[in-house]
Amino acid sequence: MNSSPLPNGKQMSDNQSWNSSGSEEDLEADPGPHGGVAEFSGVLSKWTNYIHGWQDRWVVLKNNTLSYYKSQDEREYGCRGSLCLSKAVITPHEFDECRLDISVNDSVWYLRAMDPEHRNQWIDSIEQHRAESGYGSESSLRRHGSMLSLTSATSGYSATSTSSFKKGHSLREKLAEMETFRDILCRQVDTLQKYFDACADAVSKDELQRDKIVEDDEDDFPTTRSDGEFLHNYNGSREKLFQSLSTKGINGIDFKGEAITFKATTAGILATLSHCIDLMVKREDSWQRRLDKETEKRRRVEEAYKTALSELKKKSHFGGPDYEEGPNSLINEDEFFDAVEAALDRQDKIEEQTEKSRIQRPSPMPSGDAYSTMGTHRFAEKVEEMVQSHMTYSLQDVGGDANWQLVVEEGEMKVYRREVEENGIVLDPLKATHAVKGVTGHEVCHYFWDTDVRNDWETTVENFNIVETLSDNAIIVYQTHKRVWPASQRDVLYLSAIRKIIANNENDPDTWIVCNFSVDHDNAQPSSRCVRAKINIAMICQTLVSPPEGDKEISRDNILCRITYVANVNPGGWAPASVLRAVAKREYPKFLKRFTSYVQEKTAGKPILF
Repeated sequence: MNSSPLPNGKQMSDNQSWNSSGSEEDLEADPGPHGGVAEFSGVLSKWTNYIHGWQDRWVVLKNNTLSYYKSQDEREYGCRGSLCLSKAVITPHEFDECRLDISVNDSVWYLRAMDPEHRNQWIDSIEQHRAESGYGSESSLRRHGSMLSLTSATSGYSATSTSSFKKGHSLREKLAEMETFRDILCRQVDTLQKYFDACADAVSKDELQRDKIVEDDEDDFPTTRSDGEFLHNYNGSREKLFQSLSTKGINGIDFKGEAITFKATTAGILATLSHCIDLMVKREDSWQRRLDKETEKRRRVEEAYKTALSELKKKSHFGGPDYEEGPNSLINEDEFFDAVEAALDRQDKIEEQTEKSRIQRPSPMPSGDAYSTMGTHRFAEKVEEMVQSHMTYSLQDVGGDANWQLVVEEGEMKVYRREVEENGIVLDPLKATHAVKGVTGHEVCHYFWDTDVRNDWETTVENFNIVETLSDNAIIVYQTHKRVWPASQRDVLYLSAIRKIIANNENDPDTWIVCNFSVDHDNAQPSSRCVRAKINIAMICQTLVSPPEGDKEISRDNILCRITYVANVNPGGWAPASVLRAVAKREYPKFLKRFTSYVQEKTAGKPILF
């Protein structure tokens, strides 16, 4: 027959085989029309890169494959990426209860659910799909581990044996001798079997003949003569007996010779087998040495592979969420500093390339008395309080008991810092003084406050918008700063007010101030995407005028702006203190030089605005 019936009425072809258990459930069955696990989909936040961070994506789990789309509406355009879960490693995050990481080799997806329960639903669904596909469950033993059949095992063994002795010429010769001995032995067995059969037939015939002789003897029983002597009938009884015991039909077989030959053949087989065993033992020793050498070589290669893979994963995942700023960051302080410095260098190069192509926006200059009033709005008293505080304390000398440390000095510009930490967060107040020729304090403060030209000189801001206009000289601004990986992205919500300080006497210099300080607003609530920083900044500018020669009019050569810039910033987050201080020391002088140069360029050739 070409097939064997199964218990359920199906047929199994000859090339199919039962496994070791022999049960039907161990055969891989085709899934029914209602089989499999249902599709699971929903919105998860996926870590994209260190610039854009976490982004919501539509994720679909189907047929043991995890795919994601930019949104549910864009499914028809194809997925952005997919992972086969057969060999995936699903790792719930140790600290973040909403996060799970899915890795396949060196590819890792960082995903976040809306809450821990939602994350557990995804993990359970993934495990169900993996179990249904035969991975990660007991069914994998049946679905993917079928045993070899007897036929395939035998054929495999034969092929292995043949290839193993390919170079053993002596062993092949001995095996050929074994084949010859086998043929001889088979013929001898056949001959001996015929002899034994003939002997058995002869014995049977002898017994029948003996019975007949006995019956004939009874007929020839001796009679008594008159003289008392017995009369015996010797009519061939002895001849019949010896005739029945004749070896007719088997006299042609030399039993003794056949036995000797059989003994010699078996002895030859045993000797050849012994020689084969000796050869195989020698070959086994040689193969064992080769196996040990190959095993050691493989061990070294595997160790090198694991080391290289570990280094590759560390590099490839260095931009992942585990290495960004946070309480459980895997990056150390030195690596954090190096990464921030490298990112700032890249931004500087990009800024240099785009500086020439930046479009300069015209900015109408207001009249001199436009910003001299406080204005009326709900933050008016707070603005006045901040202005008076800065005018009282910010203009004080940096000497004495203020503990100011000079950290940068470049020409007329000096930058001071006072080290202050609170709960591990750097809150260093910073103060910078600078003198700029050819511009007035009003002009410097105007360009610092005007949001229409902010993008012309500000390089650290990603985007900003005016949340509310309080008055002509006070606005509430929300702005996000460019991400400097591995530091988290910062945003700030602050009130910005520009004021002209009324002079107490005619000898006081013309003074302007821009005051920026953090406030709260319902339309700009903190989000998980950014760390909300708190600021209290003031730009105080005083205009000094030197008398012109003779009857000449005052020109820009006669004016000098003395700038005092103070900044109290609480960056929030978990950035190392040494990194924050190094960045401040690097970026504040660059900001002052860039901004004041911009004001000089914008005002050159224009009427002086006092």
